[in-house]
Amino acid sequence: MTTTPQTSETTAVAARPDSSAAVLYVCAERGRLTPTLAAQRAEEEGREYAAAHNLHLVEVVTDPYGQPDPCQRDGWMRVRELAGEGQIGTVIVRWPAAISPDAWHEMRHREIRWLQDHGVAVCYSWAPLAASGQVK
Repeated sequence: MTTTPQTSETTAVAARPDSSAAVLYVCAERGRLTPTLAAQRAEEEGREYAAAHNLHLVEVVTDPYGQPDPCQRDGWMRVRELAGEGQIGTVIVRWPAAISPDAWHEMRHREIRWLQDHGVAVCYSWAPLAASGQVK
Protein backbone atom coordinates (compact mmCIF):
# COMPACT_ATOMS: atom_id res chain seq x y z
CA MET A 1 0.00 0.00 0.00
CA THR A 2 1.15 3.52 -0.69
CA THR A 3 -0.06 6.84 0.62
CA THR A 4 -0.33 9.79 -1.70
CA PRO A 5 0.90 12.95 0.06
CA GLN A 6 -1.85 15.23 -1.27
CA THR A 7 -4.90 13.21 -0.21
CA SER A 8 -3.68 10.64 2.31
CA GLU A 9 -5.65 8.00 0.39
CA THR A 10 -4.18 4.54 0.25
CA THR A 11 -4.03 2.63 -3.00
CA ALA A 12 -2.78 -0.84 -3.80
CA VAL A 13 0.39 -1.00 -5.82
CA ALA A 14 -0.30 -3.27 -8.78
CA ALA A 15 2.18 -6.08 -9.16
CA ARG A 16 3.47 -6.66 -12.66
CA PRO A 17 2.56 -10.16 -13.78
CA ASP A 18 5.30 -12.54 -14.87
CA SER A 19 5.38 -12.08 -18.65
CA SER A 20 6.45 -15.71 -19.12
CA ALA A 21 3.27 -17.00 -17.40
CA ALA A 22 0.71 -17.46 -20.15
CA VAL A 23 -2.80 -18.69 -20.76
CA LEU A 24 -3.71 -20.28 -24.08
CA TYR A 25 -7.20 -19.25 -25.14
CA VAL A 26 -8.93 -21.46 -27.72
CA CYS A 27 -12.21 -20.41 -29.31
CA ALA A 28 -12.59 -21.98 -32.75
CA GLU A 29 -15.49 -22.50 -35.12
CA ARG A 30 -16.52 -26.14 -35.49
CA GLY A 31 -16.25 -27.62 -38.98
CA ARG A 32 -18.95 -29.87 -40.40
CA LEU A 33 -16.75 -32.82 -41.34
CA THR A 34 -14.19 -32.53 -38.56
CA PRO A 35 -15.81 -30.57 -35.73
CA THR A 36 -12.80 -30.55 -33.40
CA LEU A 37 -10.02 -30.01 -35.94
CA ALA A 38 -9.87 -26.19 -35.69
CA ALA A 39 -9.69 -26.27 -31.89
CA GLN A 40 -7.01 -28.99 -32.00
CA ARG A 41 -4.92 -26.96 -34.44
CA ALA A 42 -5.35 -23.81 -32.37
CA GLU A 43 -4.19 -25.64 -29.25
CA GLU A 44 -1.22 -27.25 -31.05
CA GLU A 45 -0.14 -23.91 -32.51
CA GLY A 46 -0.55 -22.23 -29.14
CA ARG A 47 1.56 -24.83 -27.36
CA GLU A 48 4.25 -24.58 -30.06
CA TYR A 49 4.19 -20.80 -29.81
CA ALA A 50 4.57 -20.96 -26.03
CA ALA A 51 7.50 -23.36 -26.27
CA ALA A 52 9.22 -21.30 -28.97
CA HIS A 53 8.88 -18.11 -26.91
CA ASN A 54 9.78 -19.61 -23.51
CA LEU A 55 6.30 -19.09 -22.13
CA HIS A 56 4.97 -21.29 -19.33
CA LEU A 57 1.33 -22.26 -19.88
CA VAL A 58 -0.55 -21.78 -16.64
CA GLU A 59 -3.81 -22.97 -18.17
CA VAL A 60 -5.55 -23.78 -21.47
CA VAL A 61 -8.98 -22.16 -21.59
CA THR A 62 -11.56 -23.06 -24.22
CA ASP A 63 -14.88 -21.64 -25.30
CA PRO A 64 -17.39 -22.71 -27.93
CA TYR A 65 -17.35 -20.40 -30.94
CA GLY A 66 -20.38 -18.24 -31.67
CA GLN A 67 -20.95 -15.66 -28.92
CA PRO A 68 -19.47 -12.39 -30.27
CA ASP A 69 -19.13 -10.67 -26.87
CA PRO A 70 -16.17 -12.23 -25.07
CA CYS A 71 -17.57 -11.12 -21.69
CA GLN A 72 -20.53 -13.44 -22.28
CA ARG A 73 -18.23 -16.50 -22.47
CA ASP A 74 -17.21 -18.47 -19.39
CA GLY A 75 -13.76 -19.23 -20.77
CA TRP A 76 -12.95 -15.62 -21.59
CA MET A 77 -14.09 -14.58 -18.14
CA ARG A 78 -11.57 -17.10 -16.77
CA VAL A 79 -8.85 -15.38 -18.86
CA ARG A 80 -9.90 -12.04 -17.34
CA GLU A 81 -9.85 -13.56 -13.86
CA LEU A 82 -6.29 -14.86 -14.31
CA ALA A 83 -5.19 -11.49 -15.68
CA GLY A 84 -6.93 -9.53 -12.95
CA GLU A 85 -5.28 -11.65 -10.26
CA GLY A 86 -1.84 -11.08 -11.82
CA GLN A 87 -1.36 -14.80 -12.51
CA ILE A 88 -0.49 -14.33 -16.19
CA GLY A 89 1.48 -11.86 -18.25
CA THR A 90 0.56 -13.18 -21.68
CA VAL A 91 -2.55 -14.41 -23.48
CA ILE A 92 -1.92 -16.60 -26.51
CA VAL A 93 -4.75 -16.78 -29.03
CA ARG A 94 -4.69 -18.13 -32.58
CA TRP A 95 -5.99 -14.97 -34.25
CA PRO A 96 -7.99 -11.84 -33.39
CA ALA A 97 -11.39 -13.32 -34.38
CA ALA A 98 -11.03 -15.85 -31.55
CA ILE A 99 -11.46 -12.96 -29.12
CA SER A 100 -14.33 -11.43 -31.07
CA PRO A 101 -15.36 -11.78 -34.73
CA ASP A 102 -14.38 -9.03 -37.15
CA ALA A 103 -17.91 -7.62 -37.30
CA TRP A 104 -17.62 -6.89 -33.56
CA HIS A 105 -13.99 -5.73 -33.58
CA GLU A 106 -14.73 -2.97 -31.04
CA MET A 107 -15.34 -5.67 -28.41
CA ARG A 108 -12.00 -7.25 -29.27
CA HIS A 109 -10.23 -3.91 -28.92
CA ARG A 110 -11.98 -3.30 -25.58
CA GLU A 111 -10.75 -6.65 -24.26
CA ILE A 112 -7.20 -6.20 -25.53
CA ARG A 113 -7.06 -2.75 -23.91
CA TRP A 114 -8.37 -4.23 -20.64
CA LEU A 115 -5.66 -6.89 -20.69
CA GLN A 116 -2.95 -4.37 -21.52
CA ASP A 117 -4.16 -2.12 -18.69
CA HIS A 118 -3.51 -5.11 -16.41
CA GLY A 119 0.02 -5.59 -17.78
CA VAL A 120 -0.93 -8.55 -19.98
CA ALA A 121 0.27 -8.90 -23.58
CA VAL A 122 -1.81 -10.57 -26.30
CA CYS A 123 0.08 -12.75 -28.78
CA TYR A 124 -1.20 -14.58 -31.86
CA SER A 125 0.00 -18.10 -32.57
CA TRP A 126 -1.06 -18.35 -36.23
CA ALA A 127 2.21 -18.15 -38.19
CA PRO A 128 1.50 -15.04 -40.34
CA LEU A 129 0.40 -13.09 -37.27
CA ALA A 130 2.98 -14.61 -34.91
CA ALA A 131 5.74 -13.21 -37.10
CA SER A 132 4.52 -9.69 -36.36
CA GLY A 133 4.82 -10.16 -32.58
CA GLN A 134 2.41 -9.22 -29.82
CA VAL A 135 -0.42 -6.77 -30.04
CA LYS A 136 0.73 -3.26 -29.14
